[in-house]
Amino acid sequence: MTLEVEMPGPAPEDDAEEPANDGREGRRRSPWFTVPLSLVLGLLAVAVLTPLTVGGRVWYQGRQDERPRSDAIIVLGAAQYNGVPSPTLRWRLQHALNLYRDGVAPAIVTVGGKAPGDNYTEAGSGRAWLIRKGGVPASKVFAVPEGRDTLESMRAVGNEFDRHHWTSAVIVTDPWHGLRSKKMAEDNGIKAAASPTRSGPSVQTRNTQFHYIVRETGGYLAYVLWGEH
Repeated sequence: MTLEVEMPGPAPEDDAEEPANDGREGRRRSPWFTVPLSLVLGLLAVAVLTPLTVGGRVWYQGRQDERPRSDAIIVLGAAQYNGVPSPTLRWRLQHALNLYRDGVAPAIVTVGGKAPGDNYTEAGSGRAWLIRKGGVPASKVFAVPEGRDTLESMRAVGNEFDRHHWTSAVIVTDPWHGLRSKKMAEDNGIKAAASPTRSGPSVQTRNTQFHYIVRETGGYLAYVLWGEH
């Protein structure tokens, strides 16, 4: 007598047990979500770190006193009152005079136009002060009476340097203005250094220093990104 035992065969595919889906697949993060998030975080980092980096450069440059032997000293303009330099402009002129007497450069270039209604330019008032008060020979002081902002003035100064075949300069301005001034001068063909004054409203208190550093940081970024003054 033979006992037949039916062996279980492979289950039909249709009857195969479906793997349990506990919802984890649906919760997996899509790569399309990861890429935009990384991009947003990267842009946020750039937006935060770039101004901080530039602000650090503005602060560092303002603390430097660069006075290499150069072709000329550039005195950036400030207000004048009927031909009389304002205190800010006078401090810059005195600093430039000291550099000239120390032999930093054999010539001084005064810069700056005039506001509507003015009879005198910043450049002309500065030149007259250096000759009359500072005793600098008239043949050594050159006025560039153009520009109501630093960019316009530096373009005009670049043309003046080309006319004299000069290539290098020491810029006299406020401390926190040094970085942007140097950049604009270099973009107009001048190898520039900066020797700032240590007097004036921009260095009176820590609060005013912070205010001017923030303003110059914005000004530098605007110039580099969009070419604005």
